[in-house]
Amino acid sequence: MRLQTLSFHDWLEHAFGREVRFQQAPWYFDPEHDWWDPPPAEAVSYLTRLFEDPQTALEGFADSQIAQGLTYLVNTSASGDNRWLCSTDVPIKDRARCVTSIAELFAKLFESRCTSSLSHLSEADAGTLNCVCYMWWDAFPCLALADDPHLPTLHDCALRTMERILHLNSIACQESALHGLGHWQRGYSDKVTPIIDRFCTVHAKADFRLLAYAQSARCGCVL
Repeated sequence: MRLQTLSFHDWLEHAFGREVRFQQAPWYFDPEHDWWDPPPAEAVSYLTRLFEDPQTALEGFADSQIAQGLTYLVNTSASGDNRWLCSTDVPIKDRARCVTSIAELFAKLFESRCTSSLSHLSEADAGTLNCVCYMWWDAFPCLALADDPHLPTLHDCALRTMERILHLNSIACQESALHGLGHWQRGYSDKVTPIIDRFCTVHAKADFRLLAYAQSARCGCVL
């Protein structure tokens, strides 16, 4: 069933209140399932509200449910590429606010809940949310299409958001930001390189494995 008129709280229950099935594919891959398909402006509004205050919005949900719900909503390999953020029907200030609010999601959710593990090294003690954190910018939907006059604004906003995340006190969040910057290096080397250089200067005593990954990201050598 196509769901278009969910309240914010009903939407949270729809996305995060599902059973996590460890021995089979998630519910959103079932042949027949409900999916959220609101107008783009409402989708951006709900996502922004969630990202800005995840502690309140996600209270009572387990980490596994949060990981599954975020994957459902924003991962382009699941159902998270509905062109909400790249819709020019949504005012640019609202789209930019949504992108900026991702830094709040990292600071208020991932920073405290992710373990101090490096996902690019497949460390076994990575927590339930670490993979979602690490793959965030790899899996996140398109922010703007080529003919969108606000594309430069939104891409600059995303890069500034990654830089904010890069300086959080969390190796998982720092790795995620470096992963994203590494993928953006090809198109924005003039901005990515100084961001990573500043990080390496400020955090010269960080885990040597993270600093090595920073150098890989600096030249766009990330997977």
